[in-house]
Amino acid sequence: MRKILNKFIPIAYGAYFNAMVHIAPERVGKKGFDVFCTVRKGKVLPAQAPFLDIAKDKIHDIADHHIQGYRWIGNGPTVLLVHGWESNAWRWHKLIERLQKADFNIIAFDAPAHGYSSGKLFNVPLNAKVLDYIIQFYKPQYLVGHSVGGMTALFHEYHYPGSHIEKIVTIGSPSELHEIMTYYQSILGLSEKVMRAVDNYLFSEFGFYIREVSTARYAKSNTKKGLLFHDRSDNIAPYHASESVHSAWKGSRLYSTDGFGHSMHQNEVNDQITAFLTN
Repeated sequence: MRKILNKFIPIAYGAYFNAMVHIAPERVGKKGFDVFCTVRKGKVLPAQAPFLDIAKDKIHDIADHHIQGYRWIGNGPTVLLVHGWESNAWRWHKLIERLQKADFNIIAFDAPAHGYSSGKLFNVPLNAKVLDYIIQFYKPQYLVGHSVGGMTALFHEYHYPGSHIEKIVTIGSPSELHEIMTYYQSILGLSEKVMRAVDNYLFSEFGFYIREVSTARYAKSNTKKGLLFHDRSDNIAPYHASESVHSAWKGSRLYSTDGFGHSMHQNEVNDQITAFLTN
């Protein structure tokens, strides 16, 4: 029954938006984007809690959210870890163990609507606002982001210039918002008129259109050192995303893998990250 509901709920949303857009396009634009941004999982699971609870740091009040911060104290440079969609700071546990051996000072946080943090909606501009606050508070030298966390890191670097970040690592990160929105459109069966309404809502809310959100475009002006990881068979974020970012980012290196998938928790990846941040 749950599988049947999961199949037909998106169709029902799509039919509703397609009908209502002729009557209330502005409302449909907002609601269409809110559905896209709704987080359905990623809260801390019982098996994840012991690892995170001992590292709990300050709860930050940012953009009407309570954001849970974490800290694993070390004597070396500070590394800030940014998780992705429907995840939480626990996803970094293997990398954290590796970075601790190198004595890095490690910071992480649960994004809005994830982990122990408050909220129901998540989007890159909101996450970038949170990230900027966390950067100002903890003053890390290095950023590591997985999936949309990496997208957030590059969005932040472009829209919040002047940070003291020296190196950025992205792992399996998308580049083009329009590609993600096209997939969303196909899942819900949304009309072009609905998508225009969503696009107009983005512009009114954030000051840019869907096609303007491109980390490949942002990377052209990025002067920091970068390391991009992507698996050629990634079925969540396309491999060509990191190829495009790497081509645009003069100070970057692309580390390609085969068979590592989207999460990329492998020791090889964590060792390469540690080496990049150390040297």
